Amino acid sequence: MKLKPLSLPLFILILTASALAQSTSKIISQANKALGGEKPLKAVTSRQQTGTITRVADGASGKYSSAAAGGSFFTMYDVNGFEFASAYNGKSGWMRDSKNGLRTATGEAGKWFQAEAAYRNNRWLNAKKDKSKLTSGGKTTVDGKAANVVILTNARGVRIKLLFDGVTGMLIREEFPQGSSAKTFDYSDFRLVNGVQTPFAIKSMVDGEAFEIKLDDVTYNQSVSRAAFDFPKVSDEPLPDINSLLNEIRVNADKVDEILENYSYTELRIDRDLSKDGAFIEKSSEKRSLTFYKGYRIRRLIEKNGKPLSTSDQASEDKDAEKQVAEIEKRVAAKEKREITRRDTSSGAGGQPTGDGQRITIADALKGSLLTNPRRERFKNRDVIVFDYEPNKAFKPRTRNEKLFALCTGVVWVDANSKQVVRLEAELTQSAGNFLAKAKRGASFSVDNELVNNEIWLPSQADVNLQIKILFAGININNLIKYGDYRRFETDIQDVTVGDEKKP
Repeated sequence: MKLKPLSLPLFILILTASALAQSTSKIISQANKALGGEKPLKAVTSRQQTGTITRVADGASGKYSSAAAGGSFFTMYDVNGFEFASAYNGKSGWMRDSKNGLRTATGEAGKWFQAEAAYRNNRWLNAKKDKSKLTSGGKTTVDGKAANVVILTNARGVRIKLLFDGVTGMLIREEFPQGSSAKTFDYSDFRLVNGVQTPFAIKSMVDGEAFEIKLDDVTYNQSVSRAAFDFPKVSDEPLPDINSLLNEIRVNADKVDEILENYSYTELRIDRDLSKDGAFIEKSSEKRSLTFYKGYRIRRLIEKNGKPLSTSDQASEDKDAEKQVAEIEKRVAAKEKREITRRDTSSGAGGQPTGDGQRITIADALKGSLLTNPRRERFKNRDVIVFDYEPNKAFKPRTRNEKLFALCTGVVWVDANSKQVVRLEAELTQSAGNFLAKAKRGASFSVDNELVNNEIWLPSQADVNLQIKILFAGININNLIKYGDYRRFETDIQDVTVGDEKKP
């Protein structure tokens, strides 16, 4: 059979796509070689640098230092009495300056800072392992010289722009997201240190101000104190005992469950994906109405892709909700029976796997973690207690959820008055699961709560990013979940149909 030749436009399109794909790979390969080679670059486990920084606008100068090690990153400078410092310690990020004081980096700022810290430790060398994308950003000029642009987009959608000299392949500029603008660093005066070409002259633009940094000393692969990255202690006010605080959170969580059974609310789940150029695109959305009964969720789908369900589909959802209530009654009865049996046999095992929609408390989730770096802050106009957490190797998990959370690092904000969780961030430190299904290292989750009716902290938004391997297939889950329409009601589940909330 004679094959038909490709049409000229299609042939050109294939060649163009192939050239672009090769171009990005070639640019990175050339950059690795220009910087000393991939092997010396990968051999770097830590970096420390010191020097002077000058503000271009008025010539004021002061000391500058930075360090990166083990996924953590720190930078500090002092210009004519104005101090700035920021750090990411592998679990949370913080920043401090003479104008705004000390605070933990949250939301988009926290996500950007975490991405910068990861980049400062590994550049683009772990892109494939970290599920980051390297794509072509075309060509541009820097100080009149041709430059190739590569966009590094991590799994959470943070985009870092890298510019490489069009002739030498050397990295000459980095651009990091910073609000509506970008934080930029231009590099020159490269010198060989431990086999790595290292810039000793840096021009930066931060918050609209231009700075020039001259480094005096750069060292690689020397020990960096972990304390350099930890949140500074700024208050002499005593902090509560962590175990006692967790017990209070657990007790309050039980009260929250009781209050929550008198609320209905909605959950809008938006399924997103990263496009080829690294931008988030919305694939689909589903909106559900939620209530709680005896600690278990009852869900009803009410919208799909922004449109209400048809009358028949909604009736089917309502019927399914009634089945959920019946199932809950069976589970509760079975659980009570197990509790009686356990007490009778004095097994002392304690606790049952949490699942099938039952809520788990933050205190339960953190009992397999080491809680570190406690501090007091102001967050959402509230006094909060904040602490980082990391896996406790001595902990022996018994349930599936305990196993999962025992592998996470992150940070928790707790309302100092109500002892309820205001915000939680978590990241999986290693892959978890089995041959059939496995959540991959780097999976992340964050949730923000809001104070409702001045009595209970309830979710307002969650950001979920997972890479799951099912058998031999990989699945990326990137959801933005928005909660709202909180309504308080009173109901007797046995006397009314689910969904017929009695309004106050």
